[in-house]
Amino acid sequence: MNILPKSRKARRRLAVVALAAPILAGAAGLTLYAMGNTVSLFYSPAQAHAAHVPAGRAFQLGGLVARNSVVKLPDGTVDFVIMDHAAEDKVVYRGDLPDLFREGQGVVTKGAYRSDGVFEASEVLAKHDERYMPREVTRALKASGEWRGGTAQAAPAAAQGG
Repeated sequence: MNILPKSRKARRRLAVVALAAPILAGAAGLTLYAMGNTVSLFYSPAQAHAAHVPAGRAFQLGGLVARNSVVKLPDGTVDFVIMDHAAEDKVVYRGDLPDLFREGQGVVTKGAYRSDGVFEASEVLAKHDERYMPREVTRALKASGEWRGGTAQAAPAAAQGG
C-alpha cells in the first residue's frame, strides 16, 4: 500500500509542501525568539501585584498619579504613587516629566521593580483623558455648527485666546 499519490503533479505539490512547511515553521520560530525580550507588558498596580512580577523584569505600569504623592527631590529625582481602584505602587523617576504630568492624571511608566518593591521608571508618559479636544478642533466645530459642547475641558480651551 503506497501512501503517495499516483499523479506526478500531486507528488510534486506534496514535495513542495513538505519542503516549505519546515522552512516556514523555522522562520516563525526565529521571529518569535527574536521578539521574546521586546514585548512590553502593561499592568495596572493591582494586576502587577496579582501577576507577582519579579524584580528587574521590564514592563509598563499605568494608572492615576495619587493626589499629594509627588515629591521632587533636589537631585532631579521625582517620587510619586501610581494607583488604581485596588492597589498602588511607589514610583521613582529621574528626569524631566512630561508637561501633562500632574496629580490625578493618567500616566504610563516604563521600568521595573527594584528588589525593595519600588518601581523604578526609565520613562514616564502622561495621558490626557478621552474628553480632551484641541482648541483648533473646537473652533472649527463651532464655526461649522457641529459643536455639541459635551466636554468640560473643550469649552474653556476654546474660550481662551479666541
